[in-house]
Amino acid sequence: MTKKTEATASRRDFLKLAGTAAPAAVAAVAVSGTQAAADETPVADGKMQDTPHTRAYLASTRF
Repeated sequence: MTKKTEATASRRDFLKLAGTAAPAAVAAVAVSGTQAAADETPVADGKMQDTPHTRAYLASTRF
């Protein structure tokens, strides 16, 4: 094997940094205190919702 210089970043160093940066990013978002408003659609009693997406799916499955 050839010796690598310390100045170049290896794949292992990148993965170490990525492994520590991801939880820090999640913590920063959790601490920010802002919430995104989500549109909650009421779910019918076990029935499929009537949306344009479901209509297109059902139309594509017809023979």
